[in-house]
Amino acid sequence: MAALDLFGRRWSLRILWELRAGPLGFRPLQKRCDDMSSSVMRQRLTELLDAQVIHQLPDSRYELTPLGQEARHALNPLARWAGRWAATVDPQGVDHTDDQSASRVSHPDTVDDGTPERGSAD
Repeated sequence: MAALDLFGRRWSLRILWELRAGPLGFRPLQKRCDDMSSSVMRQRLTELLDAQVIHQLPDSRYELTPLGQEARHALNPLARWAGRWAATVDPQGVDHTDDQSASRVSHPDTVDDGTPERGSAD
C-alpha cells in the first residue's frame, strides 16, 4: 500500500518515467514534466528521495536508484496493458502493444508510457 500511495501521488510516476534514460537536473526535469510548479516538483522529489527511489548526484542532477529502476521495470506490464487499453478506446490511434510505441502515445490520464499519473489525486 505504501508503494501505491507513493506512486499514486500526482507527478510521481511522471518523474520516474522522465528519469528512465538517465540523470536530469531540476529545470530540465521540470520542463519534461510539462513545467509543473516548482513547489510540487520539490515535494515529489523529496518524497522520492526519502523513499530511496531516486538520489541526487553531487552535480545536483537526479537519477533513479537501483530500487527506482526495479520499480520502473515492474511497471512495464502496466504500461503494455495501458497501450492495449488505449488501442481499444481509440482503435484508430497508434499501435500501443509494445513498450516503444506506448511511450509515444499520450492519454489525458496517463504518462507517455501509459501509466496512470496526471489525473491521480494526492
